[in-house]
Amino acid sequence: MNILSVFKNRRSVRQYTGETIPQELLEQVLKAGLTSASGRARRPWEFIVVRDKDTLQKMSKCRAGGAGMLEGADAAIVVIADPDKTDVWVEDASIAMANMHLAADALGIGSCWIQGRLREAGDGRLTETYLRELLHYPDTYRLEAILSLGMPASHAPAYEDSDLLMEKIHYERY
Repeated sequence: MNILSVFKNRRSVRQYTGETIPQELLEQVLKAGLTSASGRARRPWEFIVVRDKDTLQKMSKCRAGGAGMLEGADAAIVVIADPDKTDVWVEDASIAMANMHLAADALGIGSCWIQGRLREAGDGRLTETYLRELLHYPDTYRLEAILSLGMPASHAPAYEDSDLLMEKIHYERY
């Protein structure tokens, strides 16, 4: 599969079969994150892998509307980063998220990006505070997002060239 086909096939998947993701596939997804581009090779991110069903259920409440799929997920990867390592930690963490999102889809794993930074839990706490208390990551780290993972119950068809908004491309000037 060429890289453009991988991009076109990637869709957010929120419904999972309950089947376990093989560990070797999960490790490939994580390696995709670890090989991500990073400004000045600072690699400010850390990944917290969650597979415990009780913790995933609690995590499903970390955002007011938008994280419910974690309750049915087989795993989640929480991406945090150390802002003291670089001023582009948001971009670096986002690149890692995108790489893992694409890798999961290419491996037949359903995934969904759940934005965490600047979001709130249903109880009014910041999503970051909610997850820090649940997962015990240091105060010096900031939350970027969560990647929900599971074997897909269904998968939308790949994008076709006709679906692409080519009018968004401007040459030389707007």
